[in-house]
Order: sequence, then C-alpha cells, then structure tokens
Amino acid sequence: MMVAIVTIPLYLFMRTYGSNNLADASNEAQYVGKETCIECHLNEYNDWKGSDHDKAMEHANDSTVLGDFNNQSIEYNGMTHKLYKRDGRFFALTDGESGELEEYEIKYTFGYYPLQQYLVEFDRGRLQTLPLTWDSKDNKWYHMATAVYPDEIIEHTNWLHWTNQAQNWNGMCADCHSTNLIKGYDVETDTYHTTWSEIDVSCEACHGPASKHLEWAAKAEYARDDNNNMGLVVKTSGIDNKEYVDLCVRCHTRRGSVSDFKHSADIYNHTIPNLPNGEDYHIDGQILDEDYVYGSFTQSKMYMRDVQCNDCHNVHSTKRLFEDNRLCTQCHRADDYDTYQHTFHKSAGEEGEAVIADDGVRFEVGEGTRCINCHAPAQFYMGVDYRNDHSFRIPRPDLTKELGTPNACNQCHANESVDWAIDYVNKWHGIGRPAQYGTAFKEAESGSQEGYEQLVHIYKDEVYPEIIRATAIRLLGMHYQTKSKDVLYEALTSFNGHIRYNALQNLQIDDEKSLNMVLGMINDQTKAIRIECATKLNAINQDQIPAKYRKQLKKIKNEYREALEYSSDFPTGKFNLANFYYNDKQIKKAEEFYKKALKQDEELHAIKINLALLYNSQGEYKKTELLLKDYLKHNPKDGNTTFTYALYLSEQKRYDESLKYLLKASELAPGNTRILYNIAMMYDFYEKPSEAEKYLNKALNVEPDSESFYIALLNLHVKHNQKAKTKNTAKTILQKFPNINDKEQIEALLNQ
Repeated sequence: MMVAIVTIPLYLFMRTYGSNNLADASNEAQYVGKETCIECHLNEYNDWKGSDHDKAMEHANDSTVLGDFNNQSIEYNGMTHKLYKRDGRFFALTDGESGELEEYEIKYTFGYYPLQQYLVEFDRGRLQTLPLTWDSKDNKWYHMATAVYPDEIIEHTNWLHWTNQAQNWNGMCADCHSTNLIKGYDVETDTYHTTWSEIDVSCEACHGPASKHLEWAAKAEYARDDNNNMGLVVKTSGIDNKEYVDLCVRCHTRRGSVSDFKHSADIYNHTIPNLPNGEDYHIDGQILDEDYVYGSFTQSKMYMRDVQCNDCHNVHSTKRLFEDNRLCTQCHRADDYDTYQHTFHKSAGEEGEAVIADDGVRFEVGEGTRCINCHAPAQFYMGVDYRNDHSFRIPRPDLTKELGTPNACNQCHANESVDWAIDYVNKWHGIGRPAQYGTAFKEAESGSQEGYEQLVHIYKDEVYPEIIRATAIRLLGMHYQTKSKDVLYEALTSFNGHIRYNALQNLQIDDEKSLNMVLGMINDQTKAIRIECATKLNAINQDQIPAKYRKQLKKIKNEYREALEYSSDFPTGKFNLANFYYNDKQIKKAEEFYKKALKQDEELHAIKINLALLYNSQGEYKKTELLLKDYLKHNPKDGNTTFTYALYLSEQKRYDESLKYLLKASELAPGNTRILYNIAMMYDFYEKPSEAEKYLNKALNVEPDSESFYIALLNLHVKHNQKAKTKNTAKTILQKFPNINDKEQIEALLNQ
C-alpha cells in the first residue's frame, strides 16, 4: 500500500465594495456605526480619532494618501516602477500578473504609520496589496519585497508576488482592518463579494453590534435592565485578564480562522491561534517573525499575574500610557527597579558612547535604562515597523550559547561576544538561572526520554502559562505519539482551549480507544474542536463508526466542509478541501481541487503527492509516476516520499528499481522503520536472507519493542531453515512478549 493522504493544518466584490446591508428582521443586535456612539462617548471617540484603528483602511484621496505621488520611481527586478497622479487620482506603474509593467489605479490606503500600503482592484472581486510602500516615518518609498524577502527576487509567477494570493486583501488582511467584515468567498466561482459595515476598525469591531445598546440607552434610567451588559454584545469591563486579552486575539495573533468573525466568549469558535513554537518563533518563545503580540504576551509573567492590554495601552488611541519607565513602575517599585543597581546602565546626560544594535538602530547613552529595551527588545517587520516582543523576559545570553536564541544584551551590543554578555550577567546577578522551557523543547526534538519527561512536567505544572503547556502537548504528540497517549487523553478534558485543541489535533486515531476518545468529543460546544474531530474522522472507514454517532458526525462534517470552503481561497485551503473530498470518496471533486490548488501555487509540491495517490487509486499509473518524480525533482531529500515512490514501483513489479529507491529512502529517513522492513522483505524476495536479517535488525534497533518486527525475523529464520537462529529468536520473543497471541506455536519451535 502507498502512504496516506498528506494534510496541511488549518491554520465577487461589488465594484464599490459597499457596506453590509443592515436590514434584518431577526431580533439580533445590528451594526449601527460609530456616529451613534459620539453623543455619549465623546472622550473615547476623540481618543480613537486618528488612531491606528481609525486609519486601518481608507478610500484613497488627497487627505488619506501620505505617499509622494509626484512622479516618483523605484528600481526593482530590473524595472523602473513609477508612482504618479492624474486627474486627481493615484496610479502606480509596476509589474502585473503578466510580469510586464502595467498601470494600476489605487483605490484604498492601508494603514498610515510607520508605513502606508495601497490597494488595487482586480477581477473576481479581489483587492491586492501593492509592494510599492510608503515609509511614513522617513518619508520615502521602498519595495516591500526587498525588506521582507531580501535574498530572492519575487517574479510574477511566485505565490508571494503582489498580484497573487499571498498579498490578497480579502483573505489575508481585510478582517482585521474593517468592521463587520464578511469575506464572501464563493468556492465554485473562485470569486469574492466582500462587505463591511465600516471601512476601518471602529467601535463595534470590539464592542459588537450596538443596536440593542442604543435601545437600552434610550430608556429612562429606571427602565433599564442592569443585568444585560447595557445591551452590548461584548462585555469589556468586570472581566478577568484572560477574557480581556481574548477580546483582541482575532487580530493580534497569527492564527487560522474557521469562519467570518462572530463575537463569542470562546475564541476557538472562530480563531485558532498559533502557539509560540515553530517557524514564527525561536525555540524559547521569542518572536522570530511577526506574531501580532498575543502569542508572546500570553507566555509572559505579566499575563500570568493578571496584566491586560489596557494596563499599558489606551485601547481607544492604541498608544502607550507612558513612553518612559512609568509604564512599568505602575506595578514595579521605582526605587528597586528604576535604579542603576538594577539596570547597570548609564543615565541620559552621563558621558559615554552610543551603540549600534544588530539591526542598525542607534541607542544613545541613557537608553539602556529603559525597561522595554532590555525586557521587550524590538525588531523590524515589514521593513520599517519596529515592534517590541511582548513576552517580557529576562535577557539570557546563557540560552544564546545553549540554544542559539537571541538576547537583549548582544542585540544591543552587537560587537561584543556572547561570553562577554554572560560574564556581565554573572557579575551582576550571580550564576544561578531558572529553568526555561526552550531547553525542554530543544531536547524533545531529539526524541529522548529526558525530553519526554520534561514536556510532561511542563504540561502538568500550572506554574507555566497555558499556551506553553499547550505547546508541550503539541510537541508530545509530534515527537512521542505512542508514549504520550495517556497524557493526550488527559489533556482532552482540559478547560483551557489551547490545551484541549492541541491535544486533539496531535492525537492519532490508531486503535479503538483513541477512536472512542475522538467520538466522545463530536458534541463539543466549541466549533474548532468539532471541526478537528471531523478532520480526523473523515479519514476513518465509516463502517468503524457506531450508528449512534453517525447523525452528529454528518452534521460536523458539514461544518468541516464549510470551514474548508471558507479558507479555500488559499491554495492550502483548496488542498485540504480536496483531501476532504478524497476521503469522502468524491474522487472527481478531489482531483478538481488538487489541480486548482497546484495552479494557484505551483511551489506547493505536497499537492503532487496526494494527486499522485489519487491517480494511483484510479489505476492511472503514468500520471502517478510523473507527479511523484516531479515532486522528488524539487524535494530530492524527502525520504518518506522516496519511500512512497519505491512502493509504487513495487506495485508495478519493477522490483530492481523499487529496491534502489528503498535503499535511498533509508539513507534519507533512517528512523523510518517501515522503510527498513520493506527493504528486508525485498531482500527476502531476492533470496538474500542475510541482507533481510540485517535490515530487520536495523528496524529493531530503532524500535526494540516491536512485536511485529520480531515475528518477521522469526518467520525469516523458519523460512530459510536457520534452526539455531529460529530458537534464539523464539526464546527472545517469549521473554519480551509473554502474552503473545501465537505463544503455543512459538514454544513449539523451541522444542523442535
């Protein structure tokens, strides 16, 4: 059998891009607009006016466009890109979908400081984000690709090109820059009809639709119901810090979405936040790529001690409450922490020299005393956007030496060594350091017992933030799937959404108990949990599903399909939708969406594996082989797919070629025991028992407790009449597996 389908985890506009139709006969609260708030909430409105939220998106005109369109030009990729005005409208001449220079009119501004981007209207309801970007801090143009992808030239065929899906406003940006955004993607026609109630991030984006609140406010004071949150959908006061921070999560985190946003007490009804682990983070949880704050802040001691967003920020103006250390001395005693005995840095005005940090930022004498520079170091995103890491950690140059992670000391003092920083930290604070979860996460990558024990400890110890405990669960599922089953089962009962969801996502259904655990969650109150159950159960033979679950399973499969369709404007979404159809035996639909996904992103080579498996199941062997070979051409070091190709060749009875690729696969993926087993069986087929025995022993070295490999070794010895080896292997099996099913037959071999 060839290997199973690969899945990538979740993560027509009207020409005027008009507002949502607010007429609704239902009794639900409706969006009524910011103008209805001004009369009673003038101070909050004045704070909001001119804020990042207010200017998140605007129609392009002389009052909103900050960029210099007075016949400016930028050189990129051997082309001269131009920006200019004509008849009061704004235009850009840049490389389009054809790769040639084309003229585009700018319809909308996107953001304003420290950079402003511009949106262009395309067919099928798309808005695309121009790479020609205005640096509103230094008042100059730059090409976004040079800042974000400095080591590659982004051609028009690349998925990252501004005309393609990676820079599509409707799916990538819109829901966080406008209020009541409905993406309106039609999967069948591949078109958008995206709408909003307000073009920017206005009052109701955070407080929810306010029509019921207006009704409440219009009543005489004695007639108001005091138990209905003043008629507001969202409660923003009298809540704990978790509830408060969760209000911001949908926009201030890297995440997946299962639907258009609807205000809900449980974020997993609409959003699946990325954990502080993987390609966007360093192994110790520091930000590597943009994380939009949530993933870093929720792992911080501040969050664990009930600090919330509005303790440091005016949530209406989005500005910090203070730009100096008063921001921190609201809670931390100034006479302990805002002193030389804590910072060990000179104050402003003292003699000394500025330092140039590793990102080119100049720090003057005195800036080393600012709390955020040591405990929330910043880095540039999108070229000019200098943002702070919100995990608020102690600088750890010792972890830099152990894990290769950054530390604030060497980021600022870029010309000094890590040992230099370690020596100073030891001098000032002694040599003791607390344990840090990054060391456990790094150890877990080796698959060692120590790594396993450390992950279990982190998960079980409530001193750790819940998002870090969830990360430990994720890594247990990734690196210790069999060993960690009971821990994953326990985590499925957690009240915390991060822990429960990641336990479910990383649990494999490979026996009756794991199947029953997943079936037991299909009535969960949380949408993302139900969808993840459907994801797993869709790949299970439906005859294995007890009749009592089938009605609900059908319901959640529809939810799953709807979530896949919602995200299928992206190639990975089309890919997963194709997988859904494949597992649902809708082969033609599966083929259609595999092809659509590959057409949209020809660099998403994993699609070729799944499409090859589809063709193989339909007996279209020539197409199967072409796709597998093309995949391996682009990914020659993928041992598991090399193994898949070897199995295909074996099915075609091309055994010599199959063995060649099996041996190559074993070199590329030495820990894959299925490859070693298949090599052994192939050598047995060629009547080379000594080679077969060698590879079975290699498999047992990797999995010393594998009953099936021992039985295969025993059968090999029996087949080739190797009596002494037969008895030795039989004896070992009986010692290791005293309750083995074929015990009597194995004992008989000992007595021959």
